[in-house]
Amino acid sequence: MVERSVPATLRMRTVFISDVHLGFRGCSAELLLDFLHHVEMETLFLVGDIVDVWSMKKSMYWPQSHNNVVRTILGKCKRGTKVVFVPGNHDEVFRDFDGAVFGNLEIHREYVHHTADGRKLLVLHGDEFDSVVKCSPWLAKLGSNLYDVLLALNPVVNRVRRLFGLPHWSLSAYLKQKAKRAVQYIGSFEEAVAQAARRAGVDAVVCGHIHRAEIRDIDGVLYFNDGDWVESCTSLVEDMNGQLRLLDWPRLKEQMAAAPLSVPVGQAA
Repeated sequence: MVERSVPATLRMRTVFISDVHLGFRGCSAELLLDFLHHVEMETLFLVGDIVDVWSMKKSMYWPQSHNNVVRTILGKCKRGTKVVFVPGNHDEVFRDFDGAVFGNLEIHREYVHHTADGRKLLVLHGDEFDSVVKCSPWLAKLGSNLYDVLLALNPVVNRVRRLFGLPHWSLSAYLKQKAKRAVQYIGSFEEAVAQAARRAGVDAVVCGHIHRAEIRDIDGVLYFNDGDWVESCTSLVEDMNGQLRLLDWPRLKEQMAAAPLSVPVGQAA
């Protein structure tokens, strides 16, 4: 379950975001900026596909809002937030800098995070568990092109919905949930990631890649997927006590506007 309500100012120990896809027309950069302006954190994890190099190779697109996201993250870094960048498949060019440290910004292929309550979380993007990407990159890029079309339609659909006072909604996520093979793939992906965490001897795993926010216990290993900032616009957050929960930012914005001091509810782990 995704948390539906938070105070107007978020103070978190750790925030995990992934699949922002800066440089892609379907990126919800304005919503992400709004989230970043409302949150304070000690550590920010960028769990891959922050910059969509694949998309920019096809067509260069970089509006001011995308630039503002980068500037906001670097601004937090300058003010003391530790930023850990774990590159994904769409920004894999940065994997060549594995282990590099630039002040408060670090780049790692994967990372083990220790929560406030002592749990060990393996943080990785997750594309290495996608058999299509691993075994047939050209097929993955073909699928990505078709998927990009659906993602690009999301902003258009939501502009129309706002005219009628309807909340944020993802066309691509809806169609993905209705596709039996997609559901089977998601289940297999989550199982594979959980198995890797078990082999690594950690308590939980945090990933992105499949654009589906989720918290699951898979045979004793906690699986966290922080979602994305194209479809669901979600993040995974850790509070000062080590409790982790998912935040659905479009819904929370509505809740905050109606009742800024409402009490948080939702699944924590």
